[in-house]
Amino acid sequence: MAQQIAVKQPLPRVLWALLFGNFVIGTGVMVVPGTLNVISQSMNVSVAVTGQLISAGALLMCIGAPLFASVVAGWDRRRLLAMAMLWYAIFHAICAVMPDFASLLIVRVVTMISPAIFTPQAAACISLLVPEQQRGRAITFVFLGWSVASVLGMPLGAYMGGTLGWRSAFWLVAVLSIISAAWVWRAMPNGVKPPALSRAAWAATFKSSALMTCVLVTTLYAAGQFVIFAYLAPYYKATLNISAFELSALFMWFGFFGLLGNMWMSRHVDRLGAPRMVWMGLCGMIISLLIWPLGTTLLLAAVVVLPWALGGFATNSAQQARLIGLAPALASGSVSLNTSAMYAGQAIGAALGGLLISAGHMNDLHWYGLVGLLLALVASHWATRLANKAPFSRAVKLIK
Repeated sequence: MAQQIAVKQPLPRVLWALLFGNFVIGTGVMVVPGTLNVISQSMNVSVAVTGQLISAGALLMCIGAPLFASVVAGWDRRRLLAMAMLWYAIFHAICAVMPDFASLLIVRVVTMISPAIFTPQAAACISLLVPEQQRGRAITFVFLGWSVASVLGMPLGAYMGGTLGWRSAFWLVAVLSIISAAWVWRAMPNGVKPPALSRAAWAATFKSSALMTCVLVTTLYAAGQFVIFAYLAPYYKATLNISAFELSALFMWFGFFGLLGNMWMSRHVDRLGAPRMVWMGLCGMIISLLIWPLGTTLLLAAVVVLPWALGGFATNSAQQARLIGLAPALASGSVSLNTSAMYAGQAIGAALGGLLISAGHMNDLHWYGLVGLLLALVASHWATRLANKAPFSRAVKLIK
């Protein structure tokens, strides 16, 4: 009874600042997929080459997330998170004035240092900001920012890119990043420092087959999604010849139901359990890719992406809650690894999609994505079995 009452207590107001930060991070990450056609035309490079902005940035985030987790372990999170958003602002502004694709690619990669820090470190703060019984709800609440980015940030960026040029979309992210930095600085208390993991704790993280299989799940479903998600703009242009407004509306539709799916999951994850939520999200994405060929008109395409939208962002939030639930004391490491896995999957998927498009297989992207999602479903089931078979041992010395 006491636990039920605690769960119903309002979440701390500081979580709104972290949610908005993830919204800005998500908007910046997705600004390239939303403006891919425009960047390709403006820079006079092919769609497949332009896709390197996604895969190279994702690769930096993949490597950076666990690396920076160790580097910034002792930093005050108020300063760290605010500085990360200022970095995001400065380098998005620099991106907006780059004269050619080569220079844009370099600056874009450097810009992605911020997502590699902000998202995992914001999640790692949760255990110090809310009581244990609210942890799953708080994690999924903060990750609603990514869903809001898909319903507002990405469509707005796509529309601005299609009407005012892609540079305007990058300037938008720069302005939003400054607002986020100020909000985090104002809302975040001083002295929030999640304990740095010891070598024994890192070893325990890597040796946990349940945790590492969960990380594999994230890699597989991220790769499966980004084989096609990274190229939705050129795909719909080639297959449906949609306008910038129609593309923006479709992205907004996708994002709106992604937000609904994440909100529903946030409300029920503590009751139904994160593994079940991951399973439901993966099934939604699989359904969309199975029926993908039916999206022959804009209206049918909107129907086809609906299950994917409901499950896509919710699955990522559920994965964060799942990892923290498996081993709360290792959350700083496991969440960083999971973030790294997500970006690794994005890099793999975007790179594979670019190769397929170069080979003339744009219409087959969804089948390759489906393979990744089916493998993720199998891996998720196996991770649950491993967690039930060998629960995390708390005997290890966790902090330095």
